[in-house]
Amino acid sequence: MKYALVTGGSRGIGKAICLKLSQMGMPVVINYQSNDKSAQETCELIKQLGGAAELLKFDVSDKEQVDNALNTWEDNHPDDYFSVLVNNAGKRHDNVLFMMDDSEWNDVISTTLNGFFYLTRRLLKHMMPRRRGGRIINISSLSGIKGLPGQCNYSAAKAGLIGATKALAQEVASRGVTVNAIAPGFIETDMTKDLSKEDLVKLVPVGRFGKPEEVAALVAFLVSDEAAYITGEVININGGLHT
Repeated sequence: MKYALVTGGSRGIGKAICLKLSQMGMPVVINYQSNDKSAQETCELIKQLGGAAELLKFDVSDKEQVDNALNTWEDNHPDDYFSVLVNNAGKRHDNVLFMMDDSEWNDVISTTLNGFFYLTRRLLKHMMPRRRGGRIINISSLSGIKGLPGQCNYSAAKAGLIGATKALAQEVASRGVTVNAIAPGFIETDMTKDLSKEDLVKLVPVGRFGKPEEVAALVAFLVSDEAAYITGEVININGGLHT
């Protein structure tokens, strides 16, 4: 059976993606790092709506945790594999660069880029043989497209994810695996709740923040059969903020 793995899937955009994929009939594995309560609530909600979901707790930036978690999952699912990977996990530690400490830089970079590397490298081994095919969706950000002040670490991580998306898409296209990135703008989640919404919304041509469900709908299209000829793309979803 084919499964979807969504990193950072317990809240916000990740939660919406898990719900949407489950509604498409795909069993979903929800990765999360620490918030047991939110993860369990998301898992139970999917099941209440008739979907199938499991939890898989590990830190995507820690190779040993990644390998141990996936080894255990594969041992328990000998006939299954992940045909969809959504690299959504990310962190923000905003600060101006000259005051940024090492941990604020390394934590953000490692979660996004090492997380992408450890998970994607591992799961490609199951997508590529015998042209099984697969879908890899990397959640980047407006910050990685245009850069935002106070986010040199976050902008660098998300821009790096875009570069990796474009390179990997060319490596695996012949094996039936597509790789695309989505760059959300201001979306109503925990990561944006500390921002000045009243001021920022004035910059958005459509006049509002986006909804996690709107990002999830785009993910759903990119993992569908109809999107099989789309790869190596970065799709903005920001209400016209950056065109």
